[in-house]
This record gives sequence, C-alpha cells and structure tokens, in this order.
Amino acid sequence: MRKRLTIGAAILVLLLAVAGAGAYAYYFSGLRSAPKALTLSTPSPAPTTSTSSGLAGAWTVATGSKAEYRVSEVFVGTTSPHEAVADTSTMSGVMTVAGDTTGFTVSSMTFTAGMADLHSVDSVVGRNVTQRDFVVQRQIEVSRYPTASFTATSAAVPLTVSSQKVDISVPGKLTIHGVTKDVIASAQAQVVGDKIEVASNPSSALVIDMTDYGITPPQVPFTKVDSKVTLAFDIFLTKSA
Repeated sequence: MRKRLTIGAAILVLLLAVAGAGAYAYYFSGLRSAPKALTLSTPSPAPTTSTSSGLAGAWTVATGSKAEYRVSEVFVGTTSPHEAVADTSTMSGVMTVAGDTTGFTVSSMTFTAGMADLHSVDSVVGRNVTQRDFVVQRQIEVSRYPTASFTATSAAVPLTVSSQKVDISVPGKLTIHGVTKDVIASAQAQVVGDKIEVASNPSSALVIDMTDYGITPPQVPFTKVDSKVTLAFDIFLTKSA
C-alpha cells in the first residue's frame, strides 16, 4: 500500500510539473505581442491651401500626440525577448517655423511628455502587463521627475514639407529623470490638413541607455529587463500665431 501511495504521489508531482511547464510555455512563449512603433500617419493626407502656403509662425502641440518607450524583457526559462511597450498621450510643447519659398527653419522647439501617464500597451497572455507600470514609475521617480522633455534651438526643413513627408535630423537635448544629454532625433514631418505632424523615423530610432540617465533597469519577478530603451513619438501641432 505504501509503495502504491509513493508511486501515486510521484506521478502527481510529475503531472503538476508538466502542467506547470506547459502553462509557463503557454503564457510566455509565442502568445505575446507589441503594437507597431509610432510613425507618421499613412497615407499622407493632403494639406489645406492655407497651411501649405503659411508654415511660418508659432505652432503648439495638439490632441492626438503620443510618445512611447520600448524595452526588451526576457522571461526566466526563455531566450526569446519580449518587447515591452508603454506610451503617454500627455504631451505639450511649442515650436516656431520661420522662412519662405527659399527655405524653412524650426526654432525654439520644446516637447514634453507626462511620465506619470505612461501605460503599457503590449500584451502577454495570462499576464497583467500594466503591473509593470508601477515598477517603472518607481524607477523613474515620477513624483520628483514628472516629465521628460526634448528641446532644440534650430533645425532645417526641406521646402517639400508642404506637399509630402520629409526626413529631418534634429540635434537637441533630452532630459529624463533630471539628467540632460545631447541627442540627435531622426524624424519625419508632413502637413496633415491644418496640422503639422512630426514623428520618429522608423529607419533610425533614438536609442538610449537608461543607466546614462541615472535609472536602474526595473526589477521584475522572473524577468530580466534590458537597459537599452527605444524612444518614439508622433506629434501633431496646430498653428497658434
């Protein structure tokens, strides 16, 4: 009788182990996804006559703007990384466009993102990824550093921005967690109706190391988080003056 009970217990433990491994593989292997990176609207909507002929002036960030981060996570027991993605729609900022038919320049550019409103938008079956947001907020100390910002003094814009999307390279300063670093933001711009849209260039994303900004990679149970972070944005601006 004791031998049968021992064998039965061993079989039960084995079944539980197999079930547990199966559940782990089910939840954390292929059943996870991440949305596409932020880019310009597609296709490019036709600009209004008044906008395309009057780009010079002051522009203010409008509703519909977003910023996001992407970072690789590797779940314990796996080798395939998962892309964690969070975005925020709490955006503000301004820029000034000067010029005429001979060329345009952008000056006094400042874009700010609300860090407290970052929320995860990727998915992992069987896991509540929004729990990650509390860990991230703690690591970046949102109570002390509620915003991240990008500022630039000037950038040249091709004349064709009034009729099609153009590539632009904007050297500026990125401030996160109270630390400011020089970066070059590769972006694309186009006129959308009565707005200007500026978004990350998908072919040359801005990648930073969070440790350079005094941030320790989040410690999440059963998960290893990479320190490299990809930043992206999609910003709409309306003319204010």
